[in-house]
Amino acid sequence: MKLLMLLIPQHLPPCLHLFIHTHKQTQVSIHNQKMGLHCYYHYYLLMMLVLVTGYAESQPIFHPFNHTDLQAAISDMRTKSYYGFAMLLQMLNGTSQPSSSLTFLMPDDRELSTSAIAADEIEDFLLSHAIPMPLYFNDLSHFPTGTLVPSGISTKMIRIHNRGRGDFFVNNAQIVSANVCLGSVIKCHGIDAIIEYDA
Repeated sequence: MKLLMLLIPQHLPPCLHLFIHTHKQTQVSIHNQKMGLHCYYHYYLLMMLVLVTGYAESQPIFHPFNHTDLQAAISDMRTKSYYGFAMLLQMLNGTSQPSSSLTFLMPDDRELSTSAIAADEIEDFLLSHAIPMPLYFNDLSHFPTGTLVPSGISTKMIRIHNRGRGDFFVNNAQIVSANVCLGSVIKCHGIDAIIEYDA
């Protein structure tokens, strides 16, 4: 329930009121119907995140899974020159590996080279750069500025700053390369910085 309150903006947006209102009218404009459905989709995604995160709190996010999905995601990462992030995923091989129900937010190699990540910190680093649900950028774009979504670590939340495709931030990091992973259930997007969290 606490997570539900974090995910939903403090005030019910006008578009959701519009969606509810349009179903009480016999004649409404197509524009209003589309606005209402768009908002309804946004809340559907939020509710899915609530359910997935609630389940994730009792289940490990990293565990053995379909290696084909992981290799396909790593291949897509390399194709777009995210070699460092791909290498971190491979370093977990034989110990623990990510669930297929994830979206990775990948700093580029230059950013990763400035961060000293110890071997026993790799899993937490990857989880802090993940959302426990596979999301294309189009899915993320439905979240308005100020929305909090869970990271792969239950105590850390990611704040969305949404000013359009060219100006979309997760905490301090801007998404600069959307939909990198297309050949796998795993989704991933390139970001321009290592994600920072409030202490």
